[in-house]
This record gives sequence, structure tokens and C-alpha cells, in this order.
Amino acid sequence: MRSMNGVGETLRESAVFNFDGAMTMVIDDSPFAMELTTQALLGFGIKVRHACAQAAEAIKVLQTHPVDLILVDCEMPGMSGYEFVRWLRRSGLEPNAYAPVIMTAAHVRRSKVSEARDCGANFLITKPFSAGVLLERIVWVAKDNRPFLGVGDYFGPDRRFREEPWPGPERRSEEIRKAEFEAQRRGSINL
Repeated sequence: MRSMNGVGETLRESAVFNFDGAMTMVIDDSPFAMELTTQALLGFGIKVRHACAQAAEAIKVLQTHPVDLILVDCEMPGMSGYEFVRWLRRSGLEPNAYAPVIMTAAHVRRSKVSEARDCGANFLITKPFSAGVLLERIVWVAKDNRPFLGVGDYFGPDRRFREEPWPGPERRSEEIRKAEFEAQRRGSINL
């Protein structure tokens, strides 16, 4: 099994994942989509511990129960999935604020992909999704080791996937300060 688009590592064919004790939450206002997602997860041995029809219901659960994985629909009445993920990432609820989040959407436009990335989600998949695609994404987020960053109004996993250096001028203030410090340190050593 190969991880999506070459991101991450190649999994051994014999790799075994035990999802039995995973605390999983699914948030979807569609009973049909909720049932399909729940059944797909159950097929992998993942029991949905918390099934919520609204983001407000999920927030109440998250304030008292830790979760390991959240699947949330992008478009819901009241609080959207995007707003929910922004709330989650800034909630200060540990460990829940750092839980992997896979967003689901019936119609995916480029703007939705950007919005999912910018709200702090780990991944976005399109409905209807196959069980294989869902499992691949769950394994991918389980292996994702990107650090969480708080930059401006963003808090979530580092949005950069590639390890190669950026070919253009550095724009991250922390890296600019680090380079200036190193230059000053080298200058003082050469005196």
C-alpha cells in the first residue's frame, strides 16, 4: 500500500494497525452519511465512540472526553465544519486540540481545499468516498508527524508537506531571526 501522492512513507504490505481502542468522533448532519461513515470505520475495527449531528453537540463531548480521531463534514447548519476545526484548534483542550481531523465534503472546489487546510484540518476527502480511500487517509494522518504551528490566526499542523528548502527568499520570521542570529554569532567569532 502506498501513501497518497507519495507523501509520507511507503507502507509495508504486511503492516498491521490496531484501531480497536481508538476514540473516534464523527460529526455529520446527514443521517445517511453518518451511517455510511460509521459502517466504513467499523469495517476497519474502528468503533465510533461519539456520533454527533451538530458541531455544538461535539463541542460538549470534547470538553469532557478525549478523542483520537475526528471526521467532520465541511457544510453543516449552525457551525460549519471549518468553524468547528478553528474552534477545536484554539480551544486549549488537551489533547483534543491536537487530534487528527479529516474533513469530508460532497463538492470539493479549490477554495474548499484551501479553507480546510487553513482552518487546521489534517486532510479533506470527497464524498462519496470508498472505504479504501478512507482507510488510506486514516493511516496517513496516524503517521503524520508534522509539528503544530501557531502563526497569526492559524493554529494547526504545519501546512508544508515537503522537506526540501524553499527556493525563494525566506518569509518566515522565526527563520529570518534565526539566520540573523547565526550571522551575528559567526561575525563575533571572526573578530
